[in-house]
Amino acid sequence: MRAELATDVVIGALADAQHGVVARRQLVAVGLSDAAITRRILGGRFRPLHRGVFAFGHQALRVEGRWMAAVLACGDRAVLSHASAAAAWDLSPVRSGPVHVTVPGDHGRARRAGVRVHRSRALTPAQTTIHRGIPITTRERTIIDLAKRLKGRPLEQLLNRADRHLDFDELRRARLPSLQAVLSSYSVATTRSELEETFLRLCDDYAIPRPEANVRIEGVEVDFAWRDARLIVEVDGYVHHRSPSAFERDRERDAILTTSGWRVLRFTYAHVTRRPAWVAAVALKARRPPGT
Repeated sequence: MRAELATDVVIGALADAQHGVVARRQLVAVGLSDAAITRRILGGRFRPLHRGVFAFGHQALRVEGRWMAAVLACGDRAVLSHASAAAAWDLSPVRSGPVHVTVPGDHGRARRAGVRVHRSRALTPAQTTIHRGIPITTRERTIIDLAKRLKGRPLEQLLNRADRHLDFDELRRARLPSLQAVLSSYSVATTRSELEETFLRLCDDYAIPRPEANVRIEGVEVDFAWRDARLIVEVDGYVHHRSPSAFERDRERDAILTTSGWRVLRFTYAHVTRRPAWVAAVALKARRPPGT
């Protein structure tokens, strides 16, 4: 009995790390026999979700548990992909329906209820990662997969939601007509990290207290913020100049921040790199209390 309890503790820790789900192959690896697994199913400790995949315990699964269960059901090399990966990356809403999973290769396991299995000979390890503890296609690969059926405004919205994190060179190499049509409205400038580092060096050079970087203010992610002065600086020039619709979204963000009592300054790549003294003077003046 003591050994059984110790094994269940191990299984519980595994399930906690996997959003409440475990695979039969994992249970065997920690020492459970088929008979022991069957006893736990009959006793209600394991609830079958897919063939060879179980929920552990009695708690209702969150969406991450459904995603993880689908990935486990499709084998060790399977990854969350397509619309399900887009939802996991917060690029689109979580929708009902089957969970999308990609399996490397051009043949694979039998169909699973509630799972839409995609098979790809082109999927490389570099196009997969772990996010929320779930094996998943990268943002770039997710967008490439969805660009095979999306075009125009819906595809542009995906890019806008992910743009601060994307490798645009990888997207261009995909050579998908729908994706290239949207990318044509984006022009290369500089990476976000390069421009941020340049701005932080500017602060050091002109004795401006360093701001917080990439923080959320009033529910909006901003480039730099000085909370004591309620001042925000946005540097426009990371990776690409954003699409026309994103320009509108930026102004909406500025309005939210301004009406909440924050001042927002925007500097371009040319401002930061070619006119650092002017940028520093404006930032220093904006940090001072009114009337000083």
